[in-house]
Amino acid sequence: MKKIVKVGDINCGGDELFLISGPCVIEDEMTMMKTAEMLKEVGERLNLPIIYKSSFTKDNRSTVDNYQGPGLDEGLKMLQRIKNNFGFPILSDVHYPDQMKAAAEVLDVIQIPAYLVMQTGLVTEAAKTGKVINLKHAQFLAPDNMKLPAAKVESEGNSDIILTERGYAFGYNDLVVDPRAFYHMRALGYPVVFDVTHSVRRYGIPSADPAGGNREFLPGLARAGVAAGIDGMFVETHPEPAKALCDAASQLCVYDIEEFMKPILELHAVEVKYRE
Repeated sequence: MKKIVKVGDINCGGDELFLISGPCVIEDEMTMMKTAEMLKEVGERLNLPIIYKSSFTKDNRSTVDNYQGPGLDEGLKMLQRIKNNFGFPILSDVHYPDQMKAAAEVLDVIQIPAYLVMQTGLVTEAAKTGKVINLKHAQFLAPDNMKLPAAKVESEGNSDIILTERGYAFGYNDLVVDPRAFYHMRALGYPVVFDVTHSVRRYGIPSADPAGGNREFLPGLARAGVAAGIDGMFVETHPEPAKALCDAASQLCVYDIEEFMKPILELHAVEVKYRE
C-alpha cells in the first residue's frame, strides 16, 4: 500500500497529480516573485497543487566560478517571503547537516541532492527535523536501491518520504530515463516524482550553452512518466530561461508551464481511471 505524504494541503501519492516548480537556484527578487505569481495563477486555473522549489545554494556546480545562489540566510529569507505572499509549500535542497535546523524553520520539504543521497549523516539529520524528505535518485544507484536512503530516513522515525527520479548515468555526460525505474520506485511504497527538466541536462556542457540541455524532449518524457504512474511532476521554471544563472538550457519558461501541463493532467486522469 503506497503511503500518502502530506505537504501542506497536498496529498502526495493520492489521485491528484502535483507539481514541484520554480527557478533552479534563487536569483533576484523580481525573477523569484514573477515566477511565483505566474505559478500561483496557473495552479488556480488548472486546479493543480504546487510546491515552490528553488535552491538557496547549489554546491555541485561544475566550476567555482558558476553562480551558487545567495546562501542559506538570504535564500531562506527569500523563500519565506514567497511562502508568506503566495501560500506555497516550499522545497529546497540542503547540502550540509549543520544547515538543517535553520532550513527546517522555513522549508516544508527538505530535498537531498542526487549526488549526496547515500550520505548517512546528511540524510539522518534531515530526517530528524520531522519534515517531508525528498530523496533524489542518484545517477549511480539502481532504482530499487533507493530503499537504502529511504531506510536511513525511516531509522529516525520519519516515514514522510518522496522519491524523485531524474535519470541514470548512461555513457559519458548523458542521462537516460528508464520507465522501469518508476515501477521499481513505486514498489517501495512512497510517492514518486519525475524531475523531467534535470533529466534533459547534458553534463559537461555549461548550462548557459544551448547545447547543455535537450528541452525539446520535455513533453514526450513527461507524458511517459505520467503513463508509468508517477504521483508528481518536477519542472524547473524561469521567466527567461536563456538568462537563468543555472540550468539555462533545460528550464522551462514559466509562461509556457500552463500549456505544458494541460495534456499531462489529461493523461494523468486517464491513468488514474485505468489504475482503478
